[in-house]
Amino acid sequence: MTLDLSLTLPADASEALLVGRLWQPGTGPLLVACHAGQLLDLSGLALTMSQLLELDEAASAVRANLASLRAVASLSDVLAGAEQGAGDPARQQLLAPCDLQVIKASGVTFVASLLERVIEEQARGDASRADGIRSALTRILGDNLAGIVPGSPAAARVKQVLIEQGVWSQYLEVGIGPDAEIFTKAPVLSAVGTGAEVGFRQDSAWNNPEPEVVLAVNSRGRVVGAALGNDMNLRDFEGRSALLLGKAKDNNASCAIGPFIRLFDGGFGMDDVRRIELAMRVDGEGGFSMNGASSLSQISRDPLDIVAQAIGPDHQYPDGFMLFLGTMFAPTQDRHGPGLGFTHEVGDVVSVSCPQLGMLVNRVNHCHQITPWRYGITALMQDLARRGGALAASQGAAAAASAQG
Repeated sequence: MTLDLSLTLPADASEALLVGRLWQPGTGPLLVACHAGQLLDLSGLALTMSQLLELDEAASAVRANLASLRAVASLSDVLAGAEQGAGDPARQQLLAPCDLQVIKASGVTFVASLLERVIEEQARGDASRADGIRSALTRILGDNLAGIVPGSPAAARVKQVLIEQGVWSQYLEVGIGPDAEIFTKAPVLSAVGTGAEVGFRQDSAWNNPEPEVVLAVNSRGRVVGAALGNDMNLRDFEGRSALLLGKAKDNNASCAIGPFIRLFDGGFGMDDVRRIELAMRVDGEGGFSMNGASSLSQISRDPLDIVAQAIGPDHQYPDGFMLFLGTMFAPTQDRHGPGLGFTHEVGDVVSVSCPQLGMLVNRVNHCHQITPWRYGITALMQDLARRGGALAASQGAAAAASAQG
């Protein structure tokens, strides 16, 4: 797994406001800004990413302080260390750039993905049946769902036609109906960052990565930045029953976000997100490779509409949330035989990238073989308390020395 500095960062890295979290051995997670190849300590502005994104003008505050921030590591050194020992707590490494935010995801937000969810449902999780069902559905649906506005009168008419043809599905309901599918992808602090391993269950035989844009939303429902994400998905589990969504989506290291959150400012905002073209590559043993793409311009619900359905009078997030926007990528490339489609193998390296946000890179392993997730909210609070006490003691000693002088 190669973590290239130039690819990790956005194409306009010198202009981008990038914030993230660095694991410091003996200290714990440290909030950092990435500027000119250095990781700069943001502790003077905020101790958690959630706290930073609650500032009225987070981007302005970070930019105004860049020149005075203390460098704690070079990004190239941290990336090189991750290549040598991903997950080793004795090494500095980039963590997922979120901390106290709930990790939410929206599903079935692209027509291509919608059809694949229907295929999973009708195949009952059996990959060998997917090709036949895909052909049958294409004959019935064609591209008639493209351009339909979810929840519109036209969508309601299509729904009635599909019911009459016997192909209606719960996935079509959230794909073209008024209510978006929004679920909790992973618990607070469970996501992994670039360079880490991502996992799928050993008992899954049909699974795939999902390259997505992830919005950083504060407690007021304001989108303040964006990152890259990989929503690892078990197609066989979800296909057997939608009630297995939790087991299909939420496993050890099944959620990757990074490498940084790019804050919205005058040079990057929601209109830029709407134009993002995601690229994804999977490289595996024996020379296997697969490329995919996902274009935000083809999303069926506007990102801000999805945010509005996630937070409001009926649902609050006092520490904010990260929102996966869904993907149009649904791999059908055969890997183990005709009609069997794609599934992960241990050792695959997944790269998700776009010029605006850089590149997120992770190696695939079985969930139970990856270092267990044990650093939770209690551990974070304890580390922050220790750092606060040490800072107060240092400031007190400095004040005493100044008085004596």
